Order: sequence, then C-alpha cells, then structure tokens
Amino acid sequence: MNAAAAIADPIRRRVLELVRDDELPAGALAERFDVSRPAVSRHLRVLREAGLVVERRQGRERLYHANLEPLAELREWLDDYWSGRLAALRNLAEKEER
Repeated sequence: MNAAAAIADPIRRRVLELVRDDELPAGALAERFDVSRPAVSRHLRVLREAGLVVERRQGRERLYHANLEPLAELREWLDDYWSGRLAALRNLAEKEER
C-alpha cells in the first residue's frame, strides 16, 4: 500500500500524529482509540508496510515512530497539482476580465 492509501483512514492519520514527535508502544497507542488492540495493530501494520512508521523492539515491547519521508512524494504531487489548478483559474479569471 502506498502512503496516500495508508493515510486515507482517520485512525491511521491520528496514529501518525501521535508518533510524529514521540516513540510510543503499541499498547499506549491502542489505549487512545475506541477500537480493539488487534485493530490498532492492523493499522500499524499498514503504516509500517507503507514506510510511514518504523517499529523498534525493546524487550517485549514494540515501539513506533513516524517516518514522514514517504509523504514527501505525495506532497510534491499535491503542490504541483494545486499550482497547475491555481494557474488555470488565474488564466480563466484574467481572460474574463478582458
């Protein structure tokens, strides 16, 4: 799954927010949601497979931290897309002014 598909889910977006600046164990993440621990584990797996979180084992605990590099490509595409759309809108507005 790519980064865009991975962040389509609101729970996964919230998980990324939580681990953006802190490394957190899976259990602490699961406590923040009204879904089962296995459901949170599945969300973490999707994020891990998309390269958006990094898992580190410390003893029996699995700690997670965000890796936002895969979002850079998505952001670049969005920036290009919106730049093009805004330029087209500006051209249309200038045409109508004349």
